Amino acid sequence: MRLLFALSALILAAPAAAQAPARDIHSYSQPDKVVIRDLGLDLRVDFKEKQIRGRADLALEWRDPSARDLVLDTRDLTIEKVSGKQVDGPWYRLKYELGERDPVLGQKLTIHMQQAYDNVRIRYRTSPDASGLQWLEPAMTAGKASPFMFSQSQAIHARSWVPLQDTPSVRYTYSARIRTDGSLMALMSADNPPNEPRDGDYVFRMRQPIPSYLMAIAVGDLVFKPVSERSGVWAEPATIDAAASEFDDTEKMIQVAESLYGPYRWERYDILVLPPSFPFGGMENPRLTFATPTVIVGDKSLVSLIAHELAHSWSGNLVTNADWSGIWLNEGFTTYVENRIVEALYGPEAAAMERVIAEDGIQREIKTMPKPAQLLDVKPEAGSDPDAALSDVPYVKGAWFLRFLEQRFGRENFDAFLRQYFDHFAFQSIHTDQFVAYLKDTILKQHPDAVTAKELDAWLEQPGIPSVAPASQSPRFEAVDAVRKRWLAGRIAASDIDTQGWVTQEWLRFLEGLPSKLSNEKLVELDENFHFTASHNGEILMRWFPLAVRSDYFEARAAMAEFLQRVGRRKLIMPIYEALVATKDGRAFAQEVFNKARPGYHPITTASVEAVLAKKK
Repeated sequence: MRLLFALSALILAAPAAAQAPARDIHSYSQPDKVVIRDLGLDLRVDFKEKQIRGRADLALEWRDPSARDLVLDTRDLTIEKVSGKQVDGPWYRLKYELGERDPVLGQKLTIHMQQAYDNVRIRYRTSPDASGLQWLEPAMTAGKASPFMFSQSQAIHARSWVPLQDTPSVRYTYSARIRTDGSLMALMSADNPPNEPRDGDYVFRMRQPIPSYLMAIAVGDLVFKPVSERSGVWAEPATIDAAASEFDDTEKMIQVAESLYGPYRWERYDILVLPPSFPFGGMENPRLTFATPTVIVGDKSLVSLIAHELAHSWSGNLVTNADWSGIWLNEGFTTYVENRIVEALYGPEAAAMERVIAEDGIQREIKTMPKPAQLLDVKPEAGSDPDAALSDVPYVKGAWFLRFLEQRFGRENFDAFLRQYFDHFAFQSIHTDQFVAYLKDTILKQHPDAVTAKELDAWLEQPGIPSVAPASQSPRFEAVDAVRKRWLAGRIAASDIDTQGWVTQEWLRFLEGLPSKLSNEKLVELDENFHFTASHNGEILMRWFPLAVRSDYFEARAAMAEFLQRVGRRKLIMPIYEALVATKDGRAFAQEVFNKARPGYHPITTASVEAVLAKKK
C-alpha cells in the first residue's frame, strides 16, 4: 500500500510542475525561478528551551536555468549554516543573508550559489516565541502531568518553524525524523502508524505533495483509539474515550464524501484532539485533523466540524487556493461539502439549521465590513496579514454561491461537476479565474442558460450577498422563534418552554433572537431554567456571555472568567472580549482575565485579544 501511494503521488504531482505558480504577495519566495519538490527534516523538540532545532534538506527543481539564488521565507529563525550539493556530490558551504524583519512576512532568507544545486541543507533553530508553535506547561493540559507542543501553520506560520517557500502555490512531499522526550508521542501531518512505539524517536513520510500551511507537528502524552480500519482518534488519556465516542461517525462521513466526490486519497484519516488553547475549531492537516475539545459536548451536535475538516481532504488539501486571496476556493467548497455530509448522515433539517445559522450570521457580519472585504475574489493589499483578514465571507458566502450553482444546474449535474473538478485539479494549487474557466468550459457549456455572466460577477466580484441567493429555511427554527416571541411578550414563563429534544442549533437560534439587552429579572429566569452560565457548550457560552455583559448580569462574571482562561479558541472567546471592552468596567475585567489567560493562549489568539483591548472606545 505504501509503495502504491508513493508512485501515485509522483504521478499526480506532475501537472503542478508543468505550470509556474503566480507570485504570492504573502511570500518572499520566487517559485517562477525555483521550487521545493521534497523536504527532509531532522529535528529535536526541546521543551526546556521551547525550541525546535536541527536541519531542513530541500530538494529543488530549477525553472529558470540562469537563476542562482534561492529565496525562502523565515520568521524569527536562527540560521546556523547553509550548504548545497548536487545529487551525488559533496556538500559545499553556501553564503546567505537574512533581510530585515517585516512584522507580517518575517525575514527573507536569500541563499547565494555559484551553480544551481539540486539540494540545499539549512541548520537552524526556532525562537521560543515562534508564531506557529505553542508550548504548554503540564498544568495547561488535560492530564496535568506532561508538557504539550503543537503547530498551527496556516496561513503563513510554517516559516516560523521551518525555512521554506511558505506559499500555497508550492507543493512538496516531505519526510521527517523527530526526536523528543521518550515519555512523549510525536505526530505529524503524515503517516502516523496507530501502533507506533513510544520511544522518543519518530520517523514520518508524507508521500502526497502538500503546501506548507498543511505541514503540522504535535508532541505530548497522546494515545490512540480506532473508530474504523482507516480512522481513529489521538488524544490525551483523560480525553480519549469521550473523543472517540463523539467522533465515531467519522468512517460514515468518509464514505459519504467518497460516494459524492471520489476516493479519499490520503490513506488514513485520524483526528488529534488538542488542549483547549488551540486557536481554531479544527485544522485540516492531511491525515491528521487537529480538533478543539470544545466540540465534544456528548450529543454529536457539533461534529459538523469534523465533517468540515474531512471535506478539506477534497477541497483545500487536494485542490488548493494558490494564494490567500482565493481562500474561498478552500473554505467555501469545504463548507458546502460539509453541509452535504451533514445532510446525508443527520438529515435535511439538521443541514438546514446549520445553513440558516451561517446565513443569518454573515448577513449581520457584512453590515460592519468594508465592501472590499465582502468579495469572494478578494484583492489583498501588500502588507496585509492573511490572519487578520479572515472572516465568514469565504466560508459562508462561498458555500452559498455553490448552493446557488447547485440549484441552477440541478444537484445531480452539479455533483458530477464537482467530482470532475476535484479530479481535474487534484494535487494542484489554483486561482479563482481557473475555477471560473473550468466552470465555463464544462457544466456551463452544457447548460448555457443556467447562470448569467452578471450573476457570476455578483457572487465573485461584488460586495454583499446577491439577491439571487437561495435562502435556507428551518421549520424547527420557526418553532423556536415562535416560543421565544411568546416568552419575551410575557405570555409564557421560561419553565413553560418545552426544550426536550432541542439540539445545540436550536439553543443558538433561541439566544441569537433575543434583544441585545435583557432585564436582570429575565436573565435570572433564563439562567435558573436553562443553566446557561454553567453550560459546558462553548457555542452557547459565546452567545450567552456577551448578552450577560451588555445586560450587566454580573452573576455570570466568575464563570465567564473561568471560560476565558480555559479556552483559547478564537471563535468562542473573541465575541466575549469584544462585548467586555465596550464598557469601562468590562474593559478592566477583560484585561485582568487576559493577564491570567495569556500564558495558555496560542500566539494567534493572543494577537487577536491584544488588538481588541487596544481599540479605543
